[in-house]
Amino acid sequence: MTVLARAAILTNYLDVTRQLGLNTQHLLAQVGLSTSILGMPNQRIPVSTAIKLIEQSALVSGCDTLGLRMAEHRHLSDFGEISLLLSHLPTLRDALQGIVQYRQLCNDSLAIYIEEAGKMVIIREEVITDIPTASRHASELAVGVMYRFCAAQVGVGANWRPISVNFTHPAPTDLSVHKRIFGCKVEFGSEFNGIVCQAADLDIANPLANKAMALHARNYLDSLLVENHQSLMFDVRKSIYLRLPMGRATIEQISRTLGMNVRTLQRHLEESGATFSELINDVRRDLVIRYLQNPGYSLGHIADMLGYSMPSSFTRWFSAQFGMPPATWRSRHSKVPRAVQTTTGCLYSSPE
Repeated sequence: MTVLARAAILTNYLDVTRQLGLNTQHLLAQVGLSTSILGMPNQRIPVSTAIKLIEQSALVSGCDTLGLRMAEHRHLSDFGEISLLLSHLPTLRDALQGIVQYRQLCNDSLAIYIEEAGKMVIIREEVITDIPTASRHASELAVGVMYRFCAAQVGVGANWRPISVNFTHPAPTDLSVHKRIFGCKVEFGSEFNGIVCQAADLDIANPLANKAMALHARNYLDSLLVENHQSLMFDVRKSIYLRLPMGRATIEQISRTLGMNVRTLQRHLEESGATFSELINDVRRDLVIRYLQNPGYSLGHIADMLGYSMPSSFTRWFSAQFGMPPATWRSRHSKVPRAVQTTTGCLYSSPE
């Protein structure tokens, strides 16, 4: 299954890369895209291709914040048809639920999970593709767009400041762009990509809400949705991706999230030629490489995030999958860290 997204995922790419002095036509041609495609925001393109373009452009330019710069000037209209609904929903909570419900109309790869923890809310976000690939800048783009969307919904007449913005990757050398865009604590080497904010922020009323217009928009969006078992399998994979580090990736929890019982989910997966345990293993293989490349994560911590209570069990699984212990893999693939990590992973806090 090729995971697709609207070409709008690359909004502002040309502006940012030209400011960096890059040969955009050459970079686009290398991944099989063209400037004309970027002028058609509703054209569907492979997400892995878009990520490859963003990551390669960042590498060539030496810009550690390319994805974030692309997010800096995004607007609600960049969500495409979904924006017809979001602008009329009564609260940010409703709008986030709308994005989760209809996200496949915009970006098949986007996985979002809203976790309420007392007076705080964690908006977890991951970019997941059919071809595992490095996605540091794509992750910063996704979280940056989410931040701008939330600020626009909540910050009418106020300067919205979440508690923190979090990234799993190490910090860049220069944090000035992160400071400018977010203006709040930014944590690197975190256990998730996303935003932490006050729960009360999600219930601030939207003065532009219109119940009748929202209903019309929902009816229209529902007519665009296409459901099939293949998309269900990918939805299961995305749910595992978000919940595994939280210790909540059992088949009972995933099936409940998807609104079906365990037997129904198992039957649909079997019809697609997959099992839940195979999907768990696939996600673990993807995540473990990301975690091992982060020098701020100990092997014990990685084992815990992957659902292993004993490090020895994690070592046996990893050796069976990759032919060597995780410590050996890490030493062979280690890179000099680009920034010195603190023990907590928090490298920057803006002054209060």
